[in-house]
Amino acid sequence: MGSCSLGMMGLVVLCLWATITEAEFIKYRDPKQPLNVRIKDLLRRMTVEEKIGQMVQIDRVVASPDVMKNYYIGSILSGGGSVPGPKASAEAWVNMVNDFQKGSLSTRLGIPMIYGIDAVHGHNNVYNATIFPHNVGLGVTRDPKLVKKIGEATALEVRATGIPYTFAPCIAVCKDPRWGRCYESYSEDHKIVQAMTEIIPGLQGDVPPNSPKGVPFVAGKTKVAACAKHFVGDGGTTKGINENNTVIDFHGLLSIHMPAYLDSIRKGVATVMVSYSSWNGVKMHANRDLITGFLKDKLKFRGFVISDWEGIDKITSPPRANYSYSVQAGVLAGIDMVMIPMNYKEFIDDLTFQVKNNIIPMSRIDDAVKRILRVKFAMGLFENPMADLSLVNYLGSKEHRELSREAVRKSLVLLKNGKSAYKPLLPLPKKAQKILVAGSHADNLGYQCGGWTIQWQGVNGNEFIVGTSILTAVRNTVDHTTEIVYNEKPDADFVKSNKFSYAIVVVGETPYVETMGDSMNLTIPEPGPSTITNVCGFVKCVVVVISGRPVGIEPYVAKMDALVAAWLPGSEGQGVADLLFGDYGFTGKLAHTWFKSIDQLPMNVGDPHYDPLFPFGFGLTTKPVKN
Repeated sequence: MGSCSLGMMGLVVLCLWATITEAEFIKYRDPKQPLNVRIKDLLRRMTVEEKIGQMVQIDRVVASPDVMKNYYIGSILSGGGSVPGPKASAEAWVNMVNDFQKGSLSTRLGIPMIYGIDAVHGHNNVYNATIFPHNVGLGVTRDPKLVKKIGEATALEVRATGIPYTFAPCIAVCKDPRWGRCYESYSEDHKIVQAMTEIIPGLQGDVPPNSPKGVPFVAGKTKVAACAKHFVGDGGTTKGINENNTVIDFHGLLSIHMPAYLDSIRKGVATVMVSYSSWNGVKMHANRDLITGFLKDKLKFRGFVISDWEGIDKITSPPRANYSYSVQAGVLAGIDMVMIPMNYKEFIDDLTFQVKNNIIPMSRIDDAVKRILRVKFAMGLFENPMADLSLVNYLGSKEHRELSREAVRKSLVLLKNGKSAYKPLLPLPKKAQKILVAGSHADNLGYQCGGWTIQWQGVNGNEFIVGTSILTAVRNTVDHTTEIVYNEKPDADFVKSNKFSYAIVVVGETPYVETMGDSMNLTIPEPGPSTITNVCGFVKCVVVVISGRPVGIEPYVAKMDALVAAWLPGSEGQGVADLLFGDYGFTGKLAHTWFKSIDQLPMNVGDPHYDPLFPFGFGLTTKPVKN
């Protein structure tokens, strides 16, 4: 009897121990537990291989459920143009993301992956999405509330496709328009850039009042994790050369290029992406003093730091000259997640070797993984890892297109209106006998949207973008009795032989991204200049310039009756017609200085040699009229 009692007691103890162990095992899965308890509990269960896998981000083209499971991959991205298929539906995107996620959830610990994409002016990789104006235009609005609404709309459209993470916003301060990424910058003035960080609570949700500084915050299934980029000084490189060297003292770096990061961290930004560029000769991807010493330790940023695409490869020149060194330098500098994005096995093998041989301490790996897990827990990925179809109708919705149209209206800048101030050309009359619409950009949604649209470098034409071209917008707006003649490249004889009441000429830059957009001359490519000359020499004309930055137009301004900087307005060209015909008035003011000649650059407001064609803050206004 005694031995039986002892046996029963032992069984009870065993059962209790098993129950406690089981409860302890699922502690990190319990959303009621404090965030740090969940992180600590999960981290202590992870092997070296599982930890290193969390630090890896790969492109979808090399991803599969088996790869996610076997290598414990922490994140997938769609690079520019990396899509499930041409004109893929929201449902196709959701199904693809979920397939990858199933692989991650089938691992021993079931840590969900995070899928990221460059939604930098709306959900711009995705067919039928609303394409908002690029940042160069949004800075003109000086309207943080509008930008926050754009963030909210973008978050819904990104989530509609099952994706919870965007590599936006770019908070570069572009000091030289020769830079191929200047259109990703809100302004040459850091104060405007700081104000525009209001897009972050739009994307992520408003940080609760009691939230600790620097801790990432994402407010649920209709919001996405944001990414402030590119840390730091990317807009200040010598001659505006992409990925080049920013030569400036520490005070200058802090006062010009750093302030928007402070605002972003205060607003709970989840991630920060490191810049390809260097600061005073030191590659940012290897700059421990700024990434760890300043961003993490001084500014108390608690989210994760991510590299740019093959960013660690470019620590050496030429890239990948010593890959093991690049891995070591990047990870020790404080990069937590590495956008590899293709050769992930090599990275995993190299980092594993360095950790197991104490070249990189386990404490650095633990710091990286804690930060990645912190963001995933904050996003609610452990509770809701799978996407559903409940938001698909937000993709390209009417409400979002109306918001984009409003943004277009507020982003245009009227630079000239009439050859005499007493005889303005704008607003144009809707009722006229015959009008000419001309130019390479008048009926081209690809050109209208610019780079980072459908494909990485953008597209040409109207096939892959759902929206309204400027030509279509004009047709929608004028009186039904007005004859519209469209000629993309009219010669002078054609213009002279027709009795046009006036002409609308739409010309500008063709799409580009990053280094491919660097320009040492900033001219409008042909046939733009010829079209301006052929048309404006013989009929009253308004020239609408589609460009990602100020461009060289000084030789042509005298020929024009009116001049409008439309930047890269996106899919909703109706917003351009709204202003040209006076349904709304022009209000935009330049957020980038417009130079006279290229040899003045760099030239920013406050410089001793400041002598612009149109100064920072310039912009003529008109009042709405009833036609």
